[in-house]
Amino acid sequence: MVVVGGVDTHRDTHVGAVVDSTGRLLGSALFRADPAGYGQLVAWMASWGRVSRVGVEGTGSYGAGLARHLLGTGIDVVEVNRPNRQLRRRQGKDDHTDAEAAARAALSGEAAAVPKSGDGPVEWIRMLALTRRSAIKARTQAANQIHSVLVSAPEPLKAQLRGMNLKARVRVCARFRPSGESSVSYAKLALRRLARRYQVLDTEIAELNIEIRRLCAKANPALLAAKAVGPDTAAALLVAAGDNPERMNSERSFAALCGVSPVQASSGRTVRHRLSRGGNRQANSALWRIATNRMRTDPATKEYVARRQAEGKKRTEIIRCLKRHIAREVYRLLTDPPPTPNCAKLRSRRQQSGITVTEAARTLGTYPSRISALELGRDHNHQLATRYQRWLQTHEPPAPAPT
Repeated sequence: MVVVGGVDTHRDTHVGAVVDSTGRLLGSALFRADPAGYGQLVAWMASWGRVSRVGVEGTGSYGAGLARHLLGTGIDVVEVNRPNRQLRRRQGKDDHTDAEAAARAALSGEAAAVPKSGDGPVEWIRMLALTRRSAIKARTQAANQIHSVLVSAPEPLKAQLRGMNLKARVRVCARFRPSGESSVSYAKLALRRLARRYQVLDTEIAELNIEIRRLCAKANPALLAAKAVGPDTAAALLVAAGDNPERMNSERSFAALCGVSPVQASSGRTVRHRLSRGGNRQANSALWRIATNRMRTDPATKEYVARRQAEGKKRTEIIRCLKRHIAREVYRLLTDPPPTPNCAKLRSRRQQSGITVTEAARTLGTYPSRISALELGRDHNHQLATRYQRWLQTHEPPAPAPT
């Protein structure tokens, strides 16, 4: 007999339910949320018949370990959203009811989203990006507290730091040597602690930026090399797609995931669309940053904006259209990335040909620092790297004559 499972996940325990092909509940049971419990849950489901699919709630949080275990055993896993609220109000709520609802959603096809695998460099990027965001918030809090202390600090101390920007003020405060018991002394002590905390967080953020850029280049160098795509935007888009972007069937699915797919709002003779408020808001913000950056720097985008403005479109409407186009481009880069030049080999090729960085930069119409950053892997510009590689191929030294 073919059966379908559903699991309501929690921190310490998981509740599983099994239904047959007609939707009849066969049973439900409680298991521990650890590797031994995962094995017992799979064995219990298999005792009812051949498990064709399992719907799991919270595959990105408490259900992540179970989802990986089920995929490792060859069972199809789908992600289940929370149960219908109207059904909850009528029938009440408990873990066994939620597990049964998850199984029915997987059986009916209502739950069809393939969960992220979470076992590659994109998962590492997600964890580092989370750490970076918290460090930025803590650094901002430290900067605000430095300002608050200075507002009520004694006048001599305020006069010493007046007119300085934040970086200079942090450097001066970190070198304070308070002594004695006075208002100035304790104000200096507080400012010193806050300034050193700011410096530690600043160093941590810089190190995380380097590591996130390296992982983005490892996961998808073509995305990082696209126009107006930096490490922050590339990380947000990669995390939204996951380590298995092939789980998205089409670019329309990715656009809906990022919240840039217009939603039908038609009724009767009125045919219109409204702005989508759903989707991954961090990916939506990344697409917005790419669009606004290209509107300032990309000639093709500037021409598109001018044409749409001549048609009477507002700036917000133009940005929405651009985000939809960029989502289509990003989807192709995620699912079928083009080959990118190996920048590590460009430096050795240039040196073998006896070409200086200044000469290469002058020929390519850029700065020597851009060439150096490209060779060292700190900059990922696909177009510049391609032009650089083609130019170096025309200046390769001739092969030695056979002896």
